[in-house]
Amino acid sequence: MSRITVSTLRKMKQAGEKITCLTTYDASFAQILEEAGVEILLVGDSLGMVIQGQDSTLPVTLGDMIYHTRIVSGVSKKALIMADMPFMSYATPQQALFSAGRLLKEGGAHMVKLEGGAAMVKTVHELTNHGIPVCAHLGLLPQSVNKLGGYKVQGRDEKAAHDMLVDARAMEEAGADIVLLECVPSVLASEITAALSVPVIGIGAGSQCDAQVLVLYDMLGITPGKRPSFSKDFMQEAGDVRSAVVDYVQAVKSGTFPADEQDF
Repeated sequence: MSRITVSTLRKMKQAGEKITCLTTYDASFAQILEEAGVEILLVGDSLGMVIQGQDSTLPVTLGDMIYHTRIVSGVSKKALIMADMPFMSYATPQQALFSAGRLLKEGGAHMVKLEGGAAMVKTVHELTNHGIPVCAHLGLLPQSVNKLGGYKVQGRDEKAAHDMLVDARAMEEAGADIVLLECVPSVLASEITAALSVPVIGIGAGSQCDAQVLVLYDMLGITPGKRPSFSKDFMQEAGDVRSAVVDYVQAVKSGTFPADEQDF
């Protein structure tokens, strides 16, 4: 069983094959997701909300991320493991290199994900120059929720859309292996996906992205509080966890998820 790599994902994009990604934070779920064929396991800082009960991702520490990434990597045999870099763990390129190095060496991650546009170009360049694969997260940035004034769709006006496209291209040029778009109008997400040679993952960004990701607890319908409008409760029809994950994978692969009702 060969490990999925960034090269695998690029070939899937070139072939027009949809890529699946879900968040996971523990060994049991990691094995279920991998058995269902999920290509990317994202150890997300969303664990702050769904595991720790925080009201945002901001309190999550680098130690938390290393711990959960190590658990997932310990049982994974095929999927690419992506780990979020938590808030204020990459304020400078040097700090980012230290934090990312720990996520790979101690956590067993294959790639790190960081939030931000043009301001992060030097950081992405620094990481990729040291052989660390990077996913650049654009659009709605949960770690900047206090600055953004809440969880809002990004890139609606012409200038914001243009700036996001410029940022996406800059991230690819800096060496990012994946770009993730969160809460972005589907027309803009489609334009960015077509403009980049690296895979683009969408979450609330329409069906034209190369890949889709959801918070696992959202797609199982067990997230406390209101489920995001761009998500879908796959457990409702499937009836059990394994079937729900299989249904999610099939829906992404076939292009039936996300549907129009999940678009912006």
